Amino acid sequence: MEVNLDKEVGFVESVLFLDSEPLTVEAISKITELSEDVVERCIEALKEKYTQESSGVELSLITGGWTLTPKKEYWENLKERYGNKNAGRLSRSAMEVLSIIAYKQPVTRAEIESIRGVPPDNMIRLLVERQLIKEVGRKEGPGRPVQFGTTKEFLKFFGLNSISELPRLDEKENERFELAR
Repeated sequence: MEVNLDKEVGFVESVLFLDSEPLTVEAISKITELSEDVVERCIEALKEKYTQESSGVELSLITGGWTLTPKKEYWENLKERYGNKNAGRLSRSAMEVLSIIAYKQPVTRAEIESIRGVPPDNMIRLLVERQLIKEVGRKEGPGRPVQFGTTKEFLKFFGLNSISELPRLDEKENERFELAR
């Protein structure tokens, strides 16, 4: 027997609309006082709704939580009116260091420098301040250098659910990264 969840779906949709951060099923369940099973069914109904409708928004899974975002096909037009969704853009150097860390984490300063050919200290400091990277451990060996990895904020900044959603490196870039190891 199919249960009508229209009110529950509307409630979950309202919560997602009002909250600016991605919400897990567990968080939505606590906010709405609906069971996680009902919340999951509501999310499925919303995904179907936004897929079928000529809606300007879609339900996106980012950093393990659900959020309403503009459909990608509208981003260019929205950027003209409302600015870049990632305000506070990063310089080319910062993006280069960040991409090395994202693809090769955990990675040390020396490993980043051997890939780039330039000391990364200032870029690392900037990326730590922006909370896009953090210290994730220490490498075994002389001096036990600090290793860096990406953060949840990195995933949010790029609209990713997990690091596995990063585009694949081409063969040339992959070789460049491997030679530095």
